[in-house]
Amino acid sequence: MLRSSVFVYGLLLACMTGIFQITPMEAQAQKKKKQRAATTSAAGVATRPEKNKNLPNIVILATGGTIAGAGASSVAAGYTAGKLPIEDLLSAVPEANKVANLEGEQVASVGSQAMTDSVWLKLAKRVNELLQSAEVDGVVITHGTDTQGETAFFLDLTVKSDKPVVLVGAMRSATAISADGPKNLYDAIVVAANKSSAGRGVLVAMNEEIFSGREVNKMNTTSTATFQAPNTGPLGYVFDGKVAWYHATLRKHTTQTIFDVSQVNELPKVDILYGYSNPDPTLVDCLVNNGTKGIVIAGVGNGNLYPTVETKVKQATAKGIVVVRAARVASGRVTLNGETNDKALGTIVSDDLNPEKARVLLQLSLLKTSDPATIQGYFFEY
Repeated sequence: MLRSSVFVYGLLLACMTGIFQITPMEAQAQKKKKQRAATTSAAGVATRPEKNKNLPNIVILATGGTIAGAGASSVAAGYTAGKLPIEDLLSAVPEANKVANLEGEQVASVGSQAMTDSVWLKLAKRVNELLQSAEVDGVVITHGTDTQGETAFFLDLTVKSDKPVVLVGAMRSATAISADGPKNLYDAIVVAANKSSAGRGVLVAMNEEIFSGREVNKMNTTSTATFQAPNTGPLGYVFDGKVAWYHATLRKHTTQTIFDVSQVNELPKVDILYGYSNPDPTLVDCLVNNGTKGIVIAGVGNGNLYPTVETKVKQATAKGIVVVRAARVASGRVTLNGETNDKALGTIVSDDLNPEKARVLLQLSLLKTSDPATIQGYFFEY
């Protein structure tokens, strides 16, 4: 009896001190570590089991983020994003090999709060390169959730293929006690492998829902149900390995856009200003003097601007700076020449794009033109 009590006490103590905090994903990662060294080429492309000619070929591009994050504890919130390589993520979802022939490639290893224009351009070019091949039927991109919506919209405007491109992430790290990453990744592969996903633009698959890359936004700081499309709702759902669609986006995307970044190495500088009561209007001057080519203002209400900010904005547009009125409100459209006289100010409106997505479209628009009227047309078109 005494020995049993000592054993139970020791077991509890070990659990409390973290000795047995290894998760199933960590166990599989350790098991696959030696295999990965043998199956990974010098180019950093991890190979998978022998291809099944009856399955579609899907390439997984990894950029880091929470889905590849690892923490010291399986129950604590703290973790380091982008710590696990793509092969470890794929090892956690062996069932996916029954859905598609998979290959993984590490494009970046960052938390998405550190996402850059250069990674966007690298992703767009690599996706376009892959999808030109008859041997690739779709692409899944693992990505941190902080800026996933922005990356999805950027790719929605710059990918030149109708083949499925699906972004996926996680709200809990890979070593968390109930990590959502493996299920999300499996669902994303299911969506990318489904022929009905073609021609729908770049998609985001999270929490068993499928969203348009244009419409999706992160709406909660920590919830696994954080991704929503406030203006349109999800396009469909993925559940039990099946995809169900309910509607499609009508905005032009992918092959229908005029934006080609194949020869672009740098995007125009565009900044965002946040609207609030009694703001400092000289912030507009700071951006103009710092070389910005465009400004998106997250205005109050229907994208409205503080009076002294309006004065500074009018001066900026007179200098050729393109200024877009967006809204800090989570949903709805910003109307042209509504409460604000855009014609007099020289401003344009974001329509129903939030400030960060308006910035993406303005960056790409400025590669084509600096004419406000033409760019306004892009905002209504895309």
